[in-house]
Amino acid sequence: MKSYLCAIGTANPPHVIPQMQVAEFMASALQFNENDTRKLKALYRVSGIGQRYSVLEDYTKQNGDFTFYPNTPTLAPFPTVQQRMDVYKRHAVDLSEEAVRNCLEQTPTIALTDISHLVTVSCTGMYAPGLDIELVERLSLPATVQRTAVNFMGCYAAFNAIKLADAICKADPDANVLLVCTEICTIHFQNNPEEDHLVSNALFGDGAAAVLMQGKPCKEMSLELQSFHCDLAPAGKRDMAWHIGDTGFEMTLSSYVPDLIKSGIKQLTDRLLQGLKTTLSEIKLFAIHPGGRRILEVIEQELGMTRNDNRYAYQVLREFGNMSSATVLFVLKALMDNLTNQDKDEPVLSFAFGPGLTLESMLLKVHYAGAAE
Repeated sequence: MKSYLCAIGTANPPHVIPQMQVAEFMASALQFNENDTRKLKALYRVSGIGQRYSVLEDYTKQNGDFTFYPNTPTLAPFPTVQQRMDVYKRHAVDLSEEAVRNCLEQTPTIALTDISHLVTVSCTGMYAPGLDIELVERLSLPATVQRTAVNFMGCYAAFNAIKLADAICKADPDANVLLVCTEICTIHFQNNPEEDHLVSNALFGDGAAAVLMQGKPCKEMSLELQSFHCDLAPAGKRDMAWHIGDTGFEMTLSSYVPDLIKSGIKQLTDRLLQGLKTTLSEIKLFAIHPGGRRILEVIEQELGMTRNDNRYAYQVLREFGNMSSATVLFVLKALMDNLTNQDKDEPVLSFAFGPGLTLESMLLKVHYAGAAE
């Protein structure tokens, strides 16, 4: 029994914010002096991010014209969790629907009424009845669709959704599983000058990605699932964390995370490939979650990769920033959009990382049906 990633669709909110414009907003919101502002802008310049997307237009405006944050020098009273969840609920279903429709446009033989399973993924907002039920109603999916929600797992959560869909497809070859990762990270800006908050404020953007998975390929080009391997680096559980505070979700993201990933990535890869007919030296296609520029660089160093090998990750980081769970799917889409028949049977190595410190890996293979099939 096999399973395939047949199509990936993506969506972003309308507000595109250049990275250095976000830096200006943050420096003003934090009331930084000239020296601290200079340091903050240096952090933003080396992030590898050119722009990000947000559901909030405030990041493009000056204090006095805000519609979400208070128009006060210190942004007090700072928005509460409830206010942020209201914004999430208002925008999540729209982004999700757009990503789903973009996905299914690529597979005209599959209609919305054919979807048998729906898996929603998010760590930036929660409510019930939730995004899964809203999508069933918005898309007129069958009321009998089997629903699962993967919540609050962070940047690696798409891997858990793919594993679930893989198991479903192998148990039921006729299943049509729709995965939807929707993250609205920018509503969780924390007005805090601590380094962890400065780093997370510099990285995260908003986006959604939808994936259609089946037990058989429905397109000329698809990705066949081969193997998964997950590991934990408990020494880093305090270096990457995600907690619900009084004024939103608070990200801990220390400067030690790249070193922790560097120390574990080679072992993770070896265990993933153990027993398979693929060696690391044979892999030329990569889809790595761009948690940050430094994370991509240390993985390249440890695995003997070039920057060009990692080009899809850098592209997504530059154009969208880190969109938590949706990000690795943006990378996989960029890779799939550039596949040709010459890539038939080529292995694809994919990684994502998150709280725990969790390290997820996945090996796929390019399936090319060809015109004859």
